[in-house]
Amino acid sequence: MHSFGYRANALLTFAITILALMCAMASVSDNFNSLSPTSEVQVLNINWFQKKPDGDDEVSLTLNISANLQSLFTWNTKQVFVFLAAEYETPKNSLNQVSLWDGIIPSKEHAKFKIHTTNKYRFIDQGRNLRGKEFNLTLHWHVMPKTGKMFADKIVMTGYRLPEAYR
Repeated sequence: MHSFGYRANALLTFAITILALMCAMASVSDNFNSLSPTSEVQVLNINWFQKKPDGDDEVSLTLNISANLQSLFTWNTKQVFVFLAAEYETPKNSLNQVSLWDGIIPSKEHAKFKIHTTNKYRFIDQGRNLRGKEFNLTLHWHVMPKTGKMFADKIVMTGYRLPEAYR
């Protein structure tokens, strides 16, 4: 006869093995999800474009951000972290990224949104590199699953330009 301790150990080992197998299957099943997020960002106004006393350029924008990220949600998605970044090149750096807005989407019902806002974070370039600069607005997202690995992707929207002179 086997003791109670031996039987409890066998049952616990079996339960943990089944749980690990279910987690692995959940993680693998997310790879079969077809993603089709969409996004559009409009720059409605440049509220100010100024040179700060320390020589840095600073911009304030009014934006319309609309996105449909519902396809990112599956039964294994806990939440999605999303942020909008301005990306541009300078002579010193091939890629500069400045976060303008961010948010956490807790459920599929909140994943289709339209927001009218000014940039939540300051759009500052350390130097005088923003006058007349072309830049991209990129919507980044990070999907945080209940189990398995996180993954990230983005949508790049091109064709934005800052004015030649300060306002």
